[in-house]
Amino acid sequence: MRYIITHRTEYLYERSVHHSIQELRLTPQDSTSQLLERWKINAPSKLTESIDAFGNICHVFVLDQNYSGMLIEANGEVLTKDQFIFTDPKSAVSPYYLLQQTPLTEPSDEMKHYLLEKKISKPTPESMMQLAIDIQRKINYEKGITNSNTTAAQAWKLKSGVCQDHSHIMLGLCRYLKVPARYVSGYFYDENSSDMASHAWVDVCFDIDNAIWHSIDITNGCFSNERHIRLAIGRDYSHVAPVKGIRSGGGIEQLNSKVSIEKVLN
Repeated sequence: MRYIITHRTEYLYERSVHHSIQELRLTPQDSTSQLLERWKINAPSKLTESIDAFGNICHVFVLDQNYSGMLIEANGEVLTKDQFIFTDPKSAVSPYYLLQQTPLTEPSDEMKHYLLEKKISKPTPESMMQLAIDIQRKINYEKGITNSNTTAAQAWKLKSGVCQDHSHIMLGLCRYLKVPARYVSGYFYDENSSDMASHAWVDVCFDIDNAIWHSIDITNGCFSNERHIRLAIGRDYSHVAPVKGIRSGGGIEQLNSKVSIEKVLN
C-alpha cells in the first residue's frame, strides 16, 4: 500500500509564551514493513535532527521569542507491506530493558488477578493475540474518557479508553508475565473511519536472544499489516509522543491535532 500522510499539530495559548523547546518524533523510518518515499516537517524554527536510544528519528527546535500560537506539520509518502515480525539490529536496546514497568503501565492488583485467571502457561504469539482481543473486548473504545496521562490501571478501572490505553494495559500485562514489550506510535489507515489515523499498538518479544518481535494491534485485534505505518518505539507513550516540550508562559494551552491518510492507487 502507498499512503500520503499529513499530520498537523496546532497549539494556542491564552497568553504569550516566552520560550519553549519542542521534541518531535514525527518521522517514519525505513524498515522491513515500510519504505519512506518522501517526508518533510514544517516547524516555526530550525530543526536539529538526532537518533535516540531506540533508533527513533528525533527533531528538536527552540523558540525564544514571544508567541501565542504554534503550528507543526509533517507530510509525506510511505510505501507499506504486510509485515508483523521484526528483528532488531545488534545496536538496538536489549529486549530485557523492555521488561521494566513504568508509571503508565504498572498493572493494578485487579489486572494481575485477571491475568492469573487466564492461566497463560507459556506466552506465544497466539496466546498474546488472544489476550489482546480480550483486552479490546473488556476496555470499550471511547474517546474523551482518558488522556495522555491516564495509566493502565486507571483505564482498566474505567473500562474505557483508546488505543493508547489498550497498549498500556497490554504492556503492563506482558511485562508482568516476564515478556518484553514496547509501545509503538504510528498511523493506521481505515477507509471507513479517521478516528484511529493517529494510532498506537505494541511489539512483543518471544525470542529475546535474537531480538525478534511480533507486532500486535490491540484495538483492532490483529497483527500489524500493510495498513500500519510505524513512527517510533519506546517504553510507553511518554517516551514516543509525536510532539512534546517545555515552555515558559502561555497559561492555558489548547491543542488541535489532525491526521489525514490518503491511499494512493497504483
